Amino acid sequence: MDTATKYPEIEALLEKVTDPEIPVLSIMDMGVVRSVEKQEDTLLVKITPTYSGCPAMDTIAMEIKATLEQAGYPTKVKLVLAPAWTTDWITPRGRARLEEYGIAAPLEANADKQALLDGARVVPCTRCGSTNTKMISQFGSTACKALFQCEDCLEPFDYFKCLK
Repeated sequence: MDTATKYPEIEALLEKVTDPEIPVLSIMDMGVVRSVEKQEDTLLVKITPTYSGCPAMDTIAMEIKATLEQAGYPTKVKLVLAPAWTTDWITPRGRARLEEYGIAAPLEANADKQALLDGARVVPCTRCGSTNTKMISQFGSTACKALFQCEDCLEPFDYFKCLK
């Protein structure tokens, strides 16, 4: 998205809107904001869900509208389904914040498949860094995460599944 160069004041406001399921991430960190366009006296913010049916999108749209309108920008929010969101859109800062929060950031697609389908021990523990981890459930606290456990420190943790 190119709002950083076009509308830095809008991007700064959007950085304050967090993902309701992962409150340490802004919607900018998640990469769900596709574009911001000025249409006469209204902003049009286009967003893409992290997966179809994501229950957080209505809340995110309301928060975008409230945040921008409170700052004096009449706003419309439009859901855009194509191209589909991918975990590649999570920013490096977003990946770091996920890890700090205790959610393992998405791996590359091949490693993700090994971890989720073959049981390969490639997802590092967010507490101790060990890759001696195992998947407990294909689904964690939300559908986009899987539940893992470290076999060294015994702590459970979520893994944000790779979506491409």
